[in-house]
Amino acid sequence: MRVDEFDFELPADRIALRPANPRDSAKMLVVTPGQALQHSVVADLVRFLKPGDALVLNDTKVIPAQLEGIRLPRSAEFPPAKISATLHMRIGANIWDAFIRPAKKIKIGDQLLFAKDGASLPATVTKKGDAGEVQLVFSLNAAELDAALFAVGHIPLPPYIASKRAEDNQDKADYQTIYARQEGAVAAPTAGLHFTDELLASLSAAGIAHHFVTLHVGAGTFLPVKAQDTDDHVMHFETGTVSDEVAAALNSTRARGGRIVSVGTTSLRLLESAADENGRLAGFHGATDIFITPGYSFRIVDILMTNFHLPRSTLMMLVSAFSGLEIMRDAYRDAIANGYRFYSYGDASLLFRQDRT
Repeated sequence: MRVDEFDFELPADRIALRPANPRDSAKMLVVTPGQALQHSVVADLVRFLKPGDALVLNDTKVIPAQLEGIRLPRSAEFPPAKISATLHMRIGANIWDAFIRPAKKIKIGDQLLFAKDGASLPATVTKKGDAGEVQLVFSLNAAELDAALFAVGHIPLPPYIASKRAEDNQDKADYQTIYARQEGAVAAPTAGLHFTDELLASLSAAGIAHHFVTLHVGAGTFLPVKAQDTDDHVMHFETGTVSDEVAAALNSTRARGGRIVSVGTTSLRLLESAADENGRLAGFHGATDIFITPGYSFRIVDILMTNFHLPRSTLMMLVSAFSGLEIMRDAYRDAIANGYRFYSYGDASLLFRQDRT
C-alpha cells in the first residue's frame, strides 16, 4: 500500500505536551465498525467491556536512554564533535544498538564520551548502518552501566514534545505507567499512561482480569516511514517476553469466550508475535519486528486501547489494519473536530476489531 494513504493533517495545537490529570480523565473515542462513534473518558472503560474479558498491559519501564556528549578527537584534523545518541535495544550486558546524530560525524572505531552534571560514560562505536544506527560497546559491566545511564542519561521525550519544551522532573513520573517494573524501554507504552490504581480496581471488581507482558519499546517507534510503499519499509527489532503463566491464562480466557483487550500497540505486537496461526499463545522471549498493515489476519487480540498516532506512521497502519482504514480516517477526523489531544501524552481510543463486530 502507498504510505500516503495513512496521511492526515493535524493542527499543531492538538499535540499534547502534558498528560491529563488525573490520568484516567483523558477522553476516549470508542470505535466499533458498523456503529456510530462514541465519546467517553478512560475512567469509564469498564462500561465497554464484559466480565471474563482480560486486559494485557506492558510493564516495561522507561530508562534515561537519551545521551549527550562528544566524539573524541581522532587526530589534529578531526577535533571533538558534539553528538547525541538515543539507545534503542540492548544486545548484551554492555552493548546497545542506538541511533546517533549527526551520523555523518561518526565512523566505526570512534571513541565517544557522554556526560552530565560531572558524571561521564565512555563508549566505542563497533558497527554503523546507513540510517544513523550504530552499535555501542561500553567498558562497564551490566550493573555499572545501568547505574551510569541513570547518572548521565535523560528521559527520551518524543521529538514532537522535546522540540517544544525541555524535559523536567514531572516527566520522570508522567512518562511511566503506574505499573512499570521491567527496565529497558526507550519510549513509554503510552496507552498504559492512562491507568490509575482506581481504574484497575474497578475493572477487577467487574470481573475483568489484567495480565502483564513486557515489550521494551525502542527508539525506532519515533522514526518516520521514509518509503513510499509499505512493502519497502523495514521495521526495527524490539525485545519482549510473554511468560508461560500469562500465555496459559489468556488461552483460558479465550476458551471461556472472553475477549483479549490489548492496552497499547506494544502489547498487541508482542501478543501477535507470540500467537500461532490458530490464535493459541505460547511463552515467548526474544525479538520481534512484526509489521502490521491492512490485510493482516489478527490471531488473538479482539480489542485495542491506544492513543492517537502520527500520520504516515507504522502505528497508524496498525490501527487501520485493526478497525479498517476508512473507519480510522473518519475516527481521526472526528477526534480532531472534537478537540481530542494526540500522541504520547494525548487522549485514548478504544478500537474493536473489524472482523469481530
